[in-house]
Amino acid sequence: MEPMTTVSEVLAHLKKDGYTADFNLTDTCLVCPESALRLHPTEFVVDRHYRFEGASDPGDEAVVYAISSPVHHVKGTLVNGYGMYSETLADDLVKALREPATASAPAPAEKHNIATPQRPEGNRLLDAPLVTMDLVALRHQIKQESAWRSSDRNAITLLKTNGLRVVLLALHAGAELKTHTAPGVLSLQVLEGRLSFQTEPQAAELTRGELLTLHAGIPHRVTAHEDSVFLLSIAMAAA
Repeated sequence: MEPMTTVSEVLAHLKKDGYTADFNLTDTCLVCPESALRLHPTEFVVDRHYRFEGASDPGDEAVVYAISSPVHHVKGTLVNGYGMYSETLADDLVKALREPATASAPAPAEKHNIATPQRPEGNRLLDAPLVTMDLVALRHQIKQESAWRSSDRNAITLLKTNGLRVVLLALHAGAELKTHTAPGVLSLQVLEGRLSFQTEPQAAELTRGELLTLHAGIPHRVTAHEDSVFLLSIAMAAA
């Protein structure tokens, strides 16, 4: 089957599978506007979910949930964006949405990037049981895109899953990732170019083929001394 690359394709596929109700999210439960049915966290399970990333911002996501309620004999979908877990949501509701049902060992969720003018193909895997990455082709792609020509950097998210993020970044000479911290242990591997990596007490000069690691929460900055491409991986606690 061809990969589903848009939210509308996923919704159409799920509707054929019987997920016909449309749910909205409130702070304490899910609501179906058509029937006024309210599903509380103990009354539904997430059978599967699909995440789609917008290419213009690796943090911009749309999430489609396939939800069933044995209590109310209803199946439906919930669509939400990256910021759905606001501070006002009840903890048990957040937990119910983050933990897929395990009783029947559902198929692992797949995640794809969303097609955009910059990346119109829109079917690159971001998460699956097995993901392969052609770094030679991706290094070529990252320098052909408009973002590289119009700004001092470009980035392509290669993997986005619970516990691990992998991003390919390209910086023009003189570009800098200003001082920041990472939410997990990171590794940085230079594929081409020359970089400076600096923390408060230490600094490292990195060239092609060199790799460093850094523990979580340590402020650091990265500066490119020439056009550079590097692979950044961040290991985080699973949500």
